[in-house]
Amino acid sequence: MGLASMKLMSKCPHLRACFLALLALPASAGTEGGSVQPVEQLQHFAETFLMQRLQAPEAGDARHFATAGNLDPRLRLQKCASALQGIMPATATVAARLTIGVRCSSPAWTVYVPVAVETELDVLVMRAAASRNSSPAATDVELQQRRVPGIATSYLTRTEQLRGRHLKVAVSPGTALTADLLAADILIKRGQRVTLVATAGGIEVHAQGEAVADATATGRVRVQNLSSRKIVEGQAESSDRVRVGL
Repeated sequence: MGLASMKLMSKCPHLRACFLALLALPASAGTEGGSVQPVEQLQHFAETFLMQRLQAPEAGDARHFATAGNLDPRLRLQKCASALQGIMPATATVAARLTIGVRCSSPAWTVYVPVAVETELDVLVMRAAASRNSSPAATDVELQQRRVPGIATSYLTRTEQLRGRHLKVAVSPGTALTADLLAADILIKRGQRVTLVATAGGIEVHAQGEAVADATATGRVRVQNLSSRKIVEGQAESSDRVRVGL
């Protein structure tokens, strides 16, 4: 601690007030005459470090953006004599907002920088308003370039992604469609009579059954065999046909 800092601390009756005052001291007072690590460099390093993590191939021509938030202007860190290191767990999920650690080994300090992530890409946008439970078709949407929060994995970018889906809620014109706004269509309803199909030794066996629960085209369904009364699970192949294993 420098002479100016020691004098200030000796006059302060409250520890918190002293600490805040110490942060506000000139750089030379807080670092024993050494230079201070510019806050702007820490922000730029955090942005660059995160952008390197976002270089994985994305669908289409998606572009990522990382914008560091403001750090406390009173922050005084001695200028790092070694290369700065970024801290982000390899398994961390990249969200719209996250924190990047910036570490120095000489002298030893670590600061955490808030960073906002955005993605610019072409997404499917509704041409007109649509009601809940309606099924958007290719003619109901158009591609528009949007900058959206996060890495945009939930946004729809191809009309093929609309097949077999319906809207969970009503949407207004200009709404960018995401997977969360859509639900898979019900292919088989609970209580519906279906044909159970199984294959063994090249022979296809059929039986009548009743669906125990609803099923989508991509989901599995439990069906009660009306002959044996046993409940089996299979894959819905159509609105009245379920394939099961023996």
